[in-house]
Amino acid sequence: MQPQIFDTAPLPAGDRFGLWLEMLARTPTLMRIRTEHADNFLARAEFLDLGAMQLIRHRYRPLDGVRTRKLIQRSDADCYLLAVTLNGVGVADQDGQRGVCPPGDITFYDCARPQELSHYADEDDRAASIVALIPYDALPLPHRRLTPLFASRMSGREGIGALLADYLIRITSHPEQYHAVDAERLGGVGLDLVTTLLGRHLVSEEAVPTEVRRRALLAQVQAYVRQHLGDAMLDPRTIADAHHISVRSLHRLFEVEETTIAAYIRDERLARCRRDLADPALGDRSIQLIAGRWGFRDKAHFSRAFRAAQAETPQAYRTRHLEQARIVNSAASEVNPARTD
Repeated sequence: MQPQIFDTAPLPAGDRFGLWLEMLARTPTLMRIRTEHADNFLARAEFLDLGAMQLIRHRYRPLDGVRTRKLIQRSDADCYLLAVTLNGVGVADQDGQRGVCPPGDITFYDCARPQELSHYADEDDRAASIVALIPYDALPLPHRRLTPLFASRMSGREGIGALLADYLIRITSHPEQYHAVDAERLGGVGLDLVTTLLGRHLVSEEAVPTEVRRRALLAQVQAYVRQHLGDAMLDPRTIADAHHISVRSLHRLFEVEETTIAAYIRDERLARCRRDLADPALGDRSIQLIAGRWGFRDKAHFSRAFRAAQAETPQAYRTRHLEQARIVNSAASEVNPARTD
């Protein structure tokens, strides 16, 4: 996927702020902006369309913003906004509530209601955030139930909040790693995580549909597995205990995905091993050491699992990919020989 990028850096300093305001006027986040850097407003916005959810990764000079009822009438405002602070401190006010969000925290508000915001950063630094724009009908939660959460502060450093923040950061940091055909599915996973996070902060999680809770739990379990692949003791009991569910419930979670938890762990470990075996920078590292790094402590078991998945031995796989890398690097050197003068 390729994001649409708006960057004021290539523009004349005197034009930057005005053109930033023109860009902002074409989004549902139209605001009246004040900043001490209007004479040289360095800012960048990267827009990524994930179907029902649009992501915008912002980086800009410190500013204050006000969204009035008149400005709301001039924009398509039937949506929510969820923001993850990446750098600086964000402050959001809406309906008499205020959320002060340092890096890693999350806030949420309704674009159809007046609001105020400020985003500050250290001197000579730029504020940064990721914004998710979510249409009302894309979020399966009663609108009236969400009012207590507007302009609230939610942690993005633990639990489901951390999983959501990490998910948004990963996608917006490397959108080129994903295919355009995956956009709708990626947006759906993001919406499930947002819905579950908001549900956790409501009085009752029963407002969150059962299927949404299941998919969010699956995403949490998968993230946990990826973080602990190097632990040879990783097993269904450990994973179930970490998520306060029974082993039976864990197995049912993966049955719906037409796989098993054991197969998921194995496939993720093999994927990491393939990556390392094909990496020229790790060419002097033994195959057994690479396998052990990702939880395969038994050499024979690793070889059998690898051959079953790849139809070749780990050594053959490594030799083939390292030779391909050598040929590519050699060709690149011939095209762009190093200068010796």
